[in-house]
Amino acid sequence: MRFAVIGAGVVGVTTAYELAADGHEVIVYERHSAVASGTSFANAGVLAPGYVTPWAAPGMPWKVVRQVFSGHAAVRFSGTSWLRELPWMWHWWRACHPAVHQRNRSAMQRLANFSRERQQDLTRKLQLDYEQREGYMVLLRGERELAAAQGGLKLLGELGVAYELIDATRARKIEPGLHAGTPLAGAIHLARDGVANCRQFTHLIKAEAQRLGVSFRFDIAVRRIVTGPQPTLQLDRPDGVAAGDTQVEAPAPFDGVVICAGPQSAELLAPLGLKLPIAPVFGYSITAPLRHLDGHPDMGPRSAVMDEKYKVAISRLGERVRVAGSAELGGSVSTMNARALQTLYRVLDDWYPGVVATHKAQAWKGARPMLPDGPPLVCATAQAGVWLNLGHGSSGWALSCGSARLLADLVAGRPAPIDTAGLNLQRWG
Repeated sequence: MRFAVIGAGVVGVTTAYELAADGHEVIVYERHSAVASGTSFANAGVLAPGYVTPWAAPGMPWKVVRQVFSGHAAVRFSGTSWLRELPWMWHWWRACHPAVHQRNRSAMQRLANFSRERQQDLTRKLQLDYEQREGYMVLLRGERELAAAQGGLKLLGELGVAYELIDATRARKIEPGLHAGTPLAGAIHLARDGVANCRQFTHLIKAEAQRLGVSFRFDIAVRRIVTGPQPTLQLDRPDGVAAGDTQVEAPAPFDGVVICAGPQSAELLAPLGLKLPIAPVFGYSITAPLRHLDGHPDMGPRSAVMDEKYKVAISRLGERVRVAGSAELGGSVSTMNARALQTLYRVLDDWYPGVVATHKAQAWKGARPMLPDGPPLVCATAQAGVWLNLGHGSSGWALSCGSARLLADLVAGRPAPIDTAGLNLQRWG
C-alpha cells in the first residue's frame, strides 16, 4: 500500500521505517529542511521507561501553584498567552485524579517497555551507534525529595522496574563527578536505563528508511487532508521558505496517511471533526563541550542524572554535556525565557561545576506536542485511511520505536504486540 507520513521527527521517521519494512511505499512530508528539526533536535536524550509518566498526576496542581512565583520553577507560564491553553489545563486537572493517572501511567509504561525492546532490536539488527550510555540516576537533594519519592518507588516495584534506592556515598561512586559540596540525601539508580542521542538516531533511521525506498519531501507543509475512499493531501511551502520556480505537486491518492506532525497535528485534525487538545509544552536545553582538565578524568556525568527538585536532566552525549528541563505553557518557540536557562545553568553548576565550556554552549527551545492526560494516540480514526501517532509529549524519544512498530502492526491487521487500552481515541469519547 501507499502511505504518507506527516512529520519527520523521531516518531515520524521511525513510523516511516516500520511501514517500509513491512513492504509499503512511503513518502514523508516535513515542513523543515531536515529530520529531527523540532522537538527531537536537542532533547535530554534520557531513555528511562520506568520514569515515563503522565505530567497529570495526583498532587501536581498544588505543586504547580506553589512554583508560580519561584525563580527556578519546573513549570512556567509565559505572559498571558498561556490563557489560550485553559481548556487544555482543565482536561489536565481532571486527569490528575489517582485512578485516571494510574490507567494512563500503565498505558505509557506498557508502550515504553515495548519501545525499549524494539529500539534494542533495531540497534542490534542495523548496528546503530548513536552515543548510547547505560545508567540513569535520580538525585534526591534532601529529606523532602527522599520522602516524596517513596510513592513512586512503590509503583516502580509494582511495574517490575529494576531500581535501587541508594545512599549518597554509593551515588557518588556511580557518578564520581558529582560535586561533593552539594547536599545529597540519596538517589534512585536505574542501571538498565540510560541516555542516547535522539537526533543522531533519527538521522540513522532515516538512512535505513531510504534504503527501503522511503522518499522524504522537505520544506513542504501539509495544509489539509482531503478524506475519501483514498485520502489526498493539499501541500504548500511553509512561511519563510522560498518556493522559487518549483511548484508543489499535488500527490496522488494514498491508501493511508499517518499524522505525526507534533503540535501542528491539531490543525490537520480539526477539519476532520477531531478536536483533540494538543498543546505545545515548551522545553529548554543547553549543550556544551566537555572540558578536559589534567588530573580530573571523572569530570562531568558518566551517563545521565536527573535533579528531582528542579526536574532537570544532565546527560553525557559523547564529548558534550546536555542540560534539559522546564515545562512552559504559552509563548512561542522563538522566544527564550532567560530564567528557564538560568535554572539549567544553576543545576549544572550545583552538580558539575566548571565541567563545560560555557562560552560554547548552545541554547535550544522546543515544543513538545502533549495531550493533557499523558499517553500518546497510536490508532486509526473514523476517517478511512487516516491514522494517528502523536501526542507523545516529553516522552517521544522513549516511546518512538514502540509506537511506530505498534502502528505498523495495526495497519497490517496483525494482533497488537501490547495491550492498546488507553492509546486510542476511546479515551476521548
